Amino acid sequence: MGPLKGIKILEFAGIGPGPFCGMLLADLGAEVIKISRPGSKGNGSKYDLNDRSKFSITLDLKNGESISELKKLIVQVDAVFEGFRPGVMEKLGLGPDDLLSINEKLVYGRMTGWGQEGLFSDMAGHDLNYLSITGALNAIGRKDERPPVPLNLIADYGGGGMLLAVGMLSALIHSQKTGKGQVVDAAMIDGTSMLMSLFYSFYGSGMWVNERESNILDGSAHFYDTYACKDGKYLAVACIEDKFYKEMLNKLEITDERFSKQFSKDMWPELKSILEEKFLSKNRDEWAMIFKDSDACITPILDLDEAPKHAHNKSRSTFIERDGVVQPNPSPRFSETPLEIKSSPKKIGEDNVLISEKYNINLES
Repeated sequence: MGPLKGIKILEFAGIGPGPFCGMLLADLGAEVIKISRPGSKGNGSKYDLNDRSKFSITLDLKNGESISELKKLIVQVDAVFEGFRPGVMEKLGLGPDDLLSINEKLVYGRMTGWGQEGLFSDMAGHDLNYLSITGALNAIGRKDERPPVPLNLIADYGGGGMLLAVGMLSALIHSQKTGKGQVVDAAMIDGTSMLMSLFYSFYGSGMWVNERESNILDGSAHFYDTYACKDGKYLAVACIEDKFYKEMLNKLEITDERFSKQFSKDMWPELKSILEEKFLSKNRDEWAMIFKDSDACITPILDLDEAPKHAHNKSRSTFIERDGVVQPNPSPRFSETPLEIKSSPKKIGEDNVLISEKYNINLES
């Protein structure tokens, strides 16, 4: 079901954050129709999780007749979004001016790395590049080492796909209230910069320095870091607040007075060395049992095989298996309009006939 039931959205096939945004909207109940080119590489796979719960059609966007059929579809939907470089959709005759002229209520989402305008707007780029010029990449990692390559969760997905989804939902509310659509320019550099708001606050107030591993939340503090265990696996330690910190010390049976100086930065290296030795005395899962149900904020670091099997994740059904594929369950959770996975990813063009009949357009079957 989902709270977006009845909302119709067209997704122009792309990669990364665009399909993720489409998945979020489909999970929330919207009817998301993904448009791919005929003969696109691949034929759809049950492992393409970003394409779950979507309809799949094919259209040749360089064919005049196909464009005419597409515009018949445009007037019947609430929103579209695309992730091409700036100007591509305009050259196809499918830019915002073209589509809003035939559907004034339309929300037109645009997903790019650099934005629709700006010095770099015409350049290629990837998650790592967007992180690099927002201050985020320089803030991550160990002191005196080159910045690490994090998973492309920050710019692509947090600062990209989720930003686009929030923007489109906001514009849809505005459209329903006023009858006027608009363009949503979601740029990953903007979204990543927004995600860095807390750290710009810290930096501006003198609570943060640019040197990596020199701050409270970047691995410098002994109470906010990862630690190796006897079996070569790892724990996440994040007991910032006093009562949580004391709980950690209690569980570790540490009475050393030096640990009373929790926020004395000059003590952090020494205290960290003591904790390193302590955590190496037991296996990860032994520590996990010791800290289970405590407020010490210490948890095991799990891999992709382990995470779906963890007791807490199982208790909440955080993961689900569908058609033999383990995957995250849709979220967030709604009390009145629960979410569901409506279908596994479709083969490219699988819904041409269905969508042709439903919207009275002509798609190649």
